[in-house]
Amino acid sequence: MTVAAPQTIHIAVMALGGQGGGVLIDWLVDLAEHAGWTAQATSVAGVAQRTGTTIYYVEMVAPTPGREPVLALMPVPGEVDVVIAAELMEAGRAVERGFVTPQRTLVVASQHRAYSVPEKSAPGNAVADGAAVQEIVRREARQLVIDDFQALAQRHGSVISAALFGALAGSGAMPFARDQFEAVVERGGIGGQPSLATLRAAAQVAAAHTITLPTDPMQSLPRALPEQAAGAALQPLLERIRTQFPQAAWDWLGEGLARVVDWQDVAYGAEYLDHVARLARHDSAERHHALTIEAARWIAVAMSYDDVIRVADLKTRAERSARVRDEVAANAGDVVGTEEYFHPRLAELLGVLPRGIASWLDRSPRLAAWLAPRLDRGRRIHTHTLRGHLQLRSVAGLRRWRRGNRRHSEEMAHLQAWLDAVDRALASDYALAVELLRCRRLIKGYSDTHARGASRFDRLLRAAALLAGREAAASAMASLREAALRDAEGHALDRELQSLRLAA
Repeated sequence: MTVAAPQTIHIAVMALGGQGGGVLIDWLVDLAEHAGWTAQATSVAGVAQRTGTTIYYVEMVAPTPGREPVLALMPVPGEVDVVIAAELMEAGRAVERGFVTPQRTLVVASQHRAYSVPEKSAPGNAVADGAAVQEIVRREARQLVIDDFQALAQRHGSVISAALFGALAGSGAMPFARDQFEAVVERGGIGGQPSLATLRAAAQVAAAHTITLPTDPMQSLPRALPEQAAGAALQPLLERIRTQFPQAAWDWLGEGLARVVDWQDVAYGAEYLDHVARLARHDSAERHHALTIEAARWIAVAMSYDDVIRVADLKTRAERSARVRDEVAANAGDVVGTEEYFHPRLAELLGVLPRGIASWLDRSPRLAAWLAPRLDRGRRIHTHTLRGHLQLRSVAGLRRWRRGNRRHSEEMAHLQAWLDAVDRALASDYALAVELLRCRRLIKGYSDTHARGASRFDRLLRAAALLAGREAAASAMASLREAALRDAEGHALDRELQSLRLAA
């Protein structure tokens, strides 16, 4: 006599560190066991991406009286019933691994992104095409339930694991009722009510098959210029924007002003408006004030460059601590520690010193040689301790003397050279001047990343002088900029310069 095989459910959960994958599989096991099923959960941590993708695997078997089922330890390609992805690219990786099949697999995925290191460190926009990944997953899955479950969880004061659990409940793919899912969360105790609210909202999304199309993650619009400034000292600058600049640029100017004032002070904000006004006087409504808008955007970026003072300031702000606590779902009485990694070099030390002292050190090779190995090593600072916090606050406190240090002097000289080049281009080619302003996008980050970007940027400034007077000089400069953004080594830029027969 043949005994029918019991019903089994194979679930793979793809999650990053801190996304609650462990909590989610605990809930899944609890769900099955309270229904009388046998369940087993395993996990394999990864180290290749971001903090490392962990693959959790849950195997559930319907009641088998008198028999002990044998359960697998890892998902098998082609034999997975449900894939839960806590981030969009993890759904794509599940497809790549063969876990998703058209005849069998339900995919529950969050549409939000947690960018990988290559995506964030590339010179240009290296963000993977989320729309293309979503389309691939849709094509390969039997059913796809996808939405920004991270945002949904945050709106309800909970974490993404609750939203994904709710989406699974609402999908109707599991042989368990909605109230059984809710009972699991209620048994969990801590954070139960926000998690229940999140579960119910996500279940409604899944039941309605609501799909929100992704937007371009690299594009953002400025906030509207406020009527009132945050402080009395800023109000005259806000009024200056309204009276001296075209309305088309107001919102960009407001964002730029907020950025540079936060970086330094109100006087620095006035300098920012002076720089933009220098170019805006050459603009006109017939050209849609493109020059003023681009100047407002990129001069603010140039004036708020990354330095060790800024990094130390941001890492010790109260709002950062609150964000970290929120990300790890810490309760009011929980102690959350943060370890920061730093690797300062002699160049960073010289950058924060007054110009005169830095120049004196340059003339003292023996002293520089003695200092370099003592500085050029990694350090781990615990900002949740008094000692670690005070160390970084001491560095952040150098902000008041920043205008006199070497790095600021070099950055302002570079800014002036750039604006001079834009002025020269404006004399005969408005479009070329606009493209030169956009080239500032090349420079970001600090240390080696900043140096590579600045090197390519300087090559474009030299190329602009050679392009001056040529037909279609602006489109040629745009092509050079895109080539420079294509790779960090500059090979694409070399090829583009050669094709335009410009000196590299």
